[in-house]
Amino acid sequence: MNHKLLMIPMTATLLPAGTALAQKKAEKVNIVHIMSDDHSYQTISAYGGPISKLAPTPNIDRLAARGALFTRAYVENSISSPSRATLLTGKYSHMHGQIKLGRTPAFNGDQMTFPKLLQQAGYQTAIIGKWHLWSKPQGFDYYKILNGQGTYYHPEFSTKEHPEFVREEGYVADIVTNDAIDWLEHRDREKPFCLLVHHKSVHRNWFPELKYARLYEEVTFPEPETLFDDYSTRSDAARTQQMTIEREMKMVDDCKVYELLENKQAKNNFNEEFLRMTSEEQARFMEIYGPLNEEMLAADLKGKDLVRWKYQRYIKDYVRCVKSLDDEIGRLMDYLDKNGLSENTIIVYTSDQGFYMGEHNWFDKRFMYEESFRTPLVISYPKLITPGTVCDELVQNIDYAPTFLALAGVEIPADVCGVPLTPLFETGKAPADWRDELYYHYYDYPAIHNVRRHDGILTRDYKLIHFKDQGGGNKGTDLPIDSWELYDLKADPMEINNVYSDPLYAGIVADLKKRLADKRAELKIEQSESTFDLEAWKRKAQKK
Repeated sequence: MNHKLLMIPMTATLLPAGTALAQKKAEKVNIVHIMSDDHSYQTISAYGGPISKLAPTPNIDRLAARGALFTRAYVENSISSPSRATLLTGKYSHMHGQIKLGRTPAFNGDQMTFPKLLQQAGYQTAIIGKWHLWSKPQGFDYYKILNGQGTYYHPEFSTKEHPEFVREEGYVADIVTNDAIDWLEHRDREKPFCLLVHHKSVHRNWFPELKYARLYEEVTFPEPETLFDDYSTRSDAARTQQMTIEREMKMVDDCKVYELLENKQAKNNFNEEFLRMTSEEQARFMEIYGPLNEEMLAADLKGKDLVRWKYQRYIKDYVRCVKSLDDEIGRLMDYLDKNGLSENTIIVYTSDQGFYMGEHNWFDKRFMYEESFRTPLVISYPKLITPGTVCDELVQNIDYAPTFLALAGVEIPADVCGVPLTPLFETGKAPADWRDELYYHYYDYPAIHNVRRHDGILTRDYKLIHFKDQGGGNKGTDLPIDSWELYDLKADPMEINNVYSDPLYAGIVADLKKRLADKRAELKIEQSESTFDLEAWKRKAQKK
């Protein structure tokens, strides 16, 4: 693919000839980027799927119907902080420096971001909601950000004018939308705007709005076919992870079985939310969950029966949080419609990464497998996108920043890795020189959930993953790993059968290994943090 051709920063080159935007250059496009946290494409009804059929998302679907639904949108590193830095910069994690969740001195906020460039070009810029980076927001005329992950009930926010975090009463999705609308109401109407609306929902531990706490209670959601995956063809990375519903999903913290908590004031993830509630809210919460918990405890569930109960509790609380999120997206869309802003505003809905809905017995993200690597992406822009467009081309979160810059007529910096998505807008079909592969790299090990470091290459039909690190893990018990996995996505879309060692795929393996090596060289990927001699390690271990 000729990336340089697509990155030419001239609006007339990037957009179809004769469009309204090309004809009315003085009318700058407005930008609204809505991003949730850990929202899976499996729970958006526009994508289909058994969960979303029972728990629909009418407002995200409405956005898709008036714009484009991207079916193969991915992230370059499936974890929150790196994903947010990639959005801002259009670069891979190792380039902007935020490779992990924790504080990294490389990403200190001083580097160039698309909000800074838009601000310099005369845009009003704002971010409201989740920030989850380790520096104060820069390039924004206004910001109001949550404290770290934020909380569902009565969260704390910081602003440029009042940097200390202050508690606000209410449910977080509602507050974020209120503030976004308030900012739009008081903006300078003579200038174009870029507004990032970044929700806390639907991050763990899935505390629904009380008005929805009984929603779907009578529904039995279908189990994924891989709920009891035995990882028989996978590498040790699948066996040493710590994100199973069976073992790691906690009965109190995640499933809200409050009756099992001996110390009602103990510090834990459940109480972080529960103790924030008013006494009336706590009473209502226990009125709803208490009888359901007592029924489950009386049944004394074990083994697969307990896994199935935890799965249902997890999915129901998750889609209850999605319901509130979808409501708020609809409320923001209604505001834009009623105020005549929708026609000249690109509205993007996405998540910071995908999420497991029980597939492979997992919750969380991190792996390069489809459910966490792939993310929802819906874009509405009536001036360029035909309503109901479906795009199956390979796109990635490195592409969002250059897309916004291109639409605004702002020059794209030479070190931006992504490309504008504008060539896909009219029909959803790509030009001949569009990319045919994506690169992925996960770094955050050892860390919560114990997912090993890995990188890999994705093409339209295959996925090659290389797990490689020195081991140790959270408790120092993991062995070093140097393993390969290959999945034939057409024959095996659920990625159950690792065919890396199958002689029939030898040619595919050789081709993808070369692609991966070429990509590492092109991107100057440093392997020093994960290189080791596995055989030498085994010999040394045998001598002890």
